[in-house]
Amino acid sequence: MTLHLWQGYGIELEYMIVDRNTLMVRPIADELLKHVTGDYTADYEAGAAAWSNELVLHVVEFKTNGPAPSLDPLPELFQDQVIEVNRILEQWDARLLPTGMHPFFDPMTETKIWPHEYNAVYETYNRIFDCRGHGWSNLQSTHINLPFADDEEFGRLHAAIRYLLPILPGLAASSPVADGKLAPALDYRLVQYAQNSARIPIATGQVVPETWYTKDEYYREILHKIWAETAPFDPEGNLEGEYANARGAIARFDRMAIEIRVLDIQECPEADIAIAGAIKGALSALVEERWMPMERLKRVPVEPLSNLFHKVCTAAEGHVIHDREYLGGLGIEADSATVGEVWDSLIDATMPAGGKARKRWRRALNHIRRQGTLATRIRQAAGAAPDRARLTAIYHELANCLGEGVLFDPAAI
Repeated sequence: MTLHLWQGYGIELEYMIVDRNTLMVRPIADELLKHVTGDYTADYEAGAAAWSNELVLHVVEFKTNGPAPSLDPLPELFQDQVIEVNRILEQWDARLLPTGMHPFFDPMTETKIWPHEYNAVYETYNRIFDCRGHGWSNLQSTHINLPFADDEEFGRLHAAIRYLLPILPGLAASSPVADGKLAPALDYRLVQYAQNSARIPIATGQVVPETWYTKDEYYREILHKIWAETAPFDPEGNLEGEYANARGAIARFDRMAIEIRVLDIQECPEADIAIAGAIKGALSALVEERWMPMERLKRVPVEPLSNLFHKVCTAAEGHVIHDREYLGGLGIEADSATVGEVWDSLIDATMPAGGKARKRWRRALNHIRRQGTLATRIRQAAGAAPDRARLTAIYHELANCLGEGVLFDPAAI
């Protein structure tokens, strides 16, 4: 069935499986899936939701079982999956842990690649890129799949996503800790992600996608070039699929959707879906040319957007944008504004007070706007030089937030 813009939402949430007491990763995603299916399968359908494996054995993904017609019921749907999986994991004394990166994981010694169905693809990635790195084996994200019906809708949606993508970490950053210490960026997952295809740079590009707006252009200028670069390392053709594209938003013509991949997973599904609602509102305004004509939006080059993206990865909502033209494209007539102020403006402009969407997501979005991104709240709870005990306490509380479906408050630590 062909879906037009905003007629469906495909949401994917990735979580780590960790020891209930120590929080160290537990590579048992295959055993979890075997428990519910009876075999080492890659997928399990649970009504309106589905569970699946990822590259590494300590991560499980929950997703909508096909496009959901609305975001409204998804917090409860995903929270139910969390509760059920945590119940199953009790037999291994394990539980799920949120946030974009595990705070103590050592990818060089603890990485275990999924060894079952689809393993050929994962082993190809491992052979080419060596997946024993944070950018491959320690990055948990929320993916948003938004549909389009034809080239015209694809072009408008792709242009809007390109423009908004650089400031998404200012709403969703949740990875300020790695290797047992505070990281040099609030969204350190994306810092690592941007470097993970260094051996074949075209696979990731500049994270922000290029200015191609039809299927033919996209295949010719992006996918065919990626496949040509990977071919010498991939004689079996395992990476000849749209998934070989590692940009921050990728066109999935096989499902007629664009997949946004730069969102860190939050502390509970309510926060993830509220963020998705805010993003949908901003993208709708851009697609409708509320602040900028589409032809001008499509011409915005990659370089300034990519430069902004990397700065926002570091400082998240605190980064100050001094580009008056960029701000104007988001409806802000000012010489400068922080990314947090930009999101305040976008939420107010596209989710009016009293409106259904604003009411549905008010609690989570107001929490983020008042107290900062999850990364900022984690850093606030940690202090300037946290020790292992302090970080462990924080991440235990985050695991509790996930299990109970509540928002993280640094004052609770």
